[in-house]
Amino acid sequence: MAKLRAFSGIQPSGDLHLGNYLGAIRNWVLEQHDRENIFCVVDLHAITLPQDPKLLHKRIRDLAKIYIACGIDPESVAIFVQSHIKEHAELAWLFNCLTPIGWLNRMTQFKEKTGDRRDQSSAGLFVYPALMAADILLYQADGVPVGEDQKQHVELTRDIAEKFNREYAPVFKVPQPWIKEDGARVMALDDPTKKMSKSGGPNNLIYMLDDPDVIVKRIKRAVTDTGTTVVFDSQRPGLFNLLEIYLLLSKPGTTKEAVEEHFAGKGYGALKSELAELVVETLKPVQQKYHEISEDPNYIEEILKRGADRVRPIAARTLDDAKAAMGLG
Repeated sequence: MAKLRAFSGIQPSGDLHLGNYLGAIRNWVLEQHDRENIFCVVDLHAITLPQDPKLLHKRIRDLAKIYIACGIDPESVAIFVQSHIKEHAELAWLFNCLTPIGWLNRMTQFKEKTGDRRDQSSAGLFVYPALMAADILLYQADGVPVGEDQKQHVELTRDIAEKFNREYAPVFKVPQPWIKEDGARVMALDDPTKKMSKSGGPNNLIYMLDDPDVIVKRIKRAVTDTGTTVVFDSQRPGLFNLLEIYLLLSKPGTTKEAVEEHFAGKGYGALKSELAELVVETLKPVQQKYHEISEDPNYIEEILKRGADRVRPIAARTLDDAKAAMGLG
């Protein structure tokens, strides 16, 4: 049987953090040989907000390096840059002309990102979900590994595919959102009611390339509560978040009960010290591999070119079918 095809993308709008790793990249590594995987650096999404051009160009390459440093195998996984495949932007325009404004108005992320500055936001930010739909549907993906916060965008992608297939021709496969329960939503260290995010303050997250002393400092400053027992209690979100991170980074098969037993009679200080050590040891090989890759700038350029060349025929064929169905050309 043919493997299921997965599409995933991450914006190069900031350095990757522990939440990205635990919520997405780690699962991609574990499952990379179980599926046909297409992993994209979605730089066209990044420019929906103002970017420094030189910094953006660097971050695109850095993100691809992190993918590989975390264990993504470029021989079995296509890794490429979104803007290197022109079909993404072209199919997105077709979807802009197909998607009702009412559907886009329901997108909660647009409302969260713009706040009271909606009228000053770019049109690109508003139609961002149509571009995301194009990213996925171009490759006839069976599913999209996403966090809970992106589920709405995948549901819109499904709606767009079904509308196109109904009104024109059955061109697009309708994908499923693949959401992992564990690690799907790692919370901020300084405010555990919010997701760990690049848009938060420096004390809300741990970057993949942070120095060990920075990691230790941020974990020791992490919000907990006034309790004393170290147990998985969702009503104590700060402690619960730290324990979830500890569990996710522990040896496979470790249970919540085992973690609670380990910390029985110990305080928050012990948890934070051991968690900091665990994070440092987890990220050490990733950082070493990243620096090795960075020594040869041609290496990552070749990986990105090969990845784009591998998937471009799929994208071109899908776009041609869509244009023909709409009577274009």
